Amino acid sequence: MPTTPAADERLADSAFLRACRGQEVPHTPVWFMRQAGRSLPEYRKVREGTAMLEACARPELVTEITLQPVRRHGVDAAIYFSDIVVPLKAIGIDLDIVPGVGPVVARPFRTRADLERLRPLEDGDVSYVTEAVRLLTAELGGTPLIGFAGAPFTLASYLVEGGPSRNHEHTKALMYGDPQLWSDLLDRLADVTGAFLRVQIEAGASAVQLFDSWVGALSPADYRTRVRPASEKVFRAVAGYGVPRIHFGVGTGELLDQLGDAGADVVGVDWRVPLDEAARRTGHAKPLQGNLDPAVLFAPREAVEEQAAAVLDAARDVPAHIFNLGHGVLPTTDPDALTRLVEFVHTRTAR
Repeated sequence: MPTTPAADERLADSAFLRACRGQEVPHTPVWFMRQAGRSLPEYRKVREGTAMLEACARPELVTEITLQPVRRHGVDAAIYFSDIVVPLKAIGIDLDIVPGVGPVVARPFRTRADLERLRPLEDGDVSYVTEAVRLLTAELGGTPLIGFAGAPFTLASYLVEGGPSRNHEHTKALMYGDPQLWSDLLDRLADVTGAFLRVQIEAGASAVQLFDSWVGALSPADYRTRVRPASEKVFRAVAGYGVPRIHFGVGTGELLDQLGDAGADVVGVDWRVPLDEAARRTGHAKPLQGNLDPAVLFAPREAVEEQAAAVLDAARDVPAHIFNLGHGVLPTTDPDALTRLVEFVHTRTAR
């Protein structure tokens, strides 16, 4: 079901999309990374007995999970429920998401021969994503839907390490030891990621976020020469659609200027760098998203509000601000704390 003209108008005028474009807003918009799932009891109930990757391939289930935090918290945008390894699974990579561990790749990538296992992503590989996005946009009306994908470096790290890694030793060994293979690997992953974002946009997503969860493990020089070209390719692949593009990584305080220059319209900031300093590092040129420490939500309400107010105060002079956490919602977070936080931000920033 396509969106109606009235819904399109409401979307264009939503606080979230206005902030992404650097325009005046009625209040600071709020959404939370990993708001769809994890901390919600209704999520755990509806996903009971269903493996993560299976859940991501069921459009009705994806729709329900994506809508849950919008209903409960009154956030200003929905984030599509999926996982960054979904497009890799869709093109035939043998991997699974192991509870308590994360994505695990059966045969890690270490040689040029492994590159042949990465074929292009075609629309039909993720038809369930197209169906789910269309179902969601029909339900969301004037609430924007954010599509997302994993950035080439983070996907490469999972493929090379075979799973989550603390030190990324195999990834860096390949990056330094065989620069051409590394470049070719990231280039292919950029094509897969760009295609995955394109599918979501064409189905109706109003914005997209590129997650580079592990790129904070790199120096600015290594990011600039060995990673940034692939991220730039992803952003170019969807530039023509005119939807806001958000770039976020963890531990990326030293990379913030480059995250914006890679092609993002909005730069996501983790909790380690205050937003006024982040604005300085990005040349006061981009809207910023962030950046309350997720662990703060375990403190008493008054302390949460004090810390949230500090984030809002630090964002006072940035070009535009989207309130978020500095990383994803932690699994044992009290959902009521998130609901109260949305209300606090909306009330405190009402124009």
